[in-house]
Amino acid sequence: MASASLQFFAFILALFGVFGDIAATLLPNWKVNADVGSNIITAITQMQGLWMDCTWYSTGMFSCTLKYSVLSLPVYIQAARTTMVLSCILSAFGICITTVGMKCTKLGGDTDSKSHACFAGGVCFILAGIFGLVPTSWYTREIISNFLDQTIPESTKHEPGGAVYTGFISAAFLLIAGVIFCTSCFKKQQGAWIYPRKQHHFPSTEQDSNAGYNLKDYV
Repeated sequence: MASASLQFFAFILALFGVFGDIAATLLPNWKVNADVGSNIITAITQMQGLWMDCTWYSTGMFSCTLKYSVLSLPVYIQAARTTMVLSCILSAFGICITTVGMKCTKLGGDTDSKSHACFAGGVCFILAGIFGLVPTSWYTREIISNFLDQTIPESTKHEPGGAVYTGFISAAFLLIAGVIFCTSCFKKQQGAWIYPRKQHHFPSTEQDSNAGYNLKDYV
């Protein structure tokens, strides 16, 4: 029961990780630049994401521009697009596989098959967490390096936005869920290796009866 409850807790973490991963991939606020200017009325907030750039004005107007050209984008944005999409796909596969392999479900067949499916889902979560952690770290590094660069004008410098923090948290949730699923299955298999099933050997009654019959013939 404790293992089933732990798997259910890991599944909830994985769900939060999947939703956060998808949200971080689609949100336009990976980096934010607030330019107040000389007048608060003309204040604007510029946000840049993986797929679009948005501008929010203090008057309430909001406009976004999609990034159609892929080759014109920096390398870290192209890598972030690819890895975040892979992270979303792997985490979705992990949800489907662990649903079959969890102990609290009636899917997946026997115990060994459910254990293997649960382990495979945990591996998917771990890979999804790694694929989500790499682009967010690389993106944050680029933002910080540009912010500390003295040759770049202050008006073009940005700070990490909410999508970056969402990506970090989602990657952590996926990694924790994957480790829990993998270790729960590993402990079970390890216990089976340490304490193998005892094989009971029953003596053959037929051989004993034949031996007794042969002895009687010599008397």
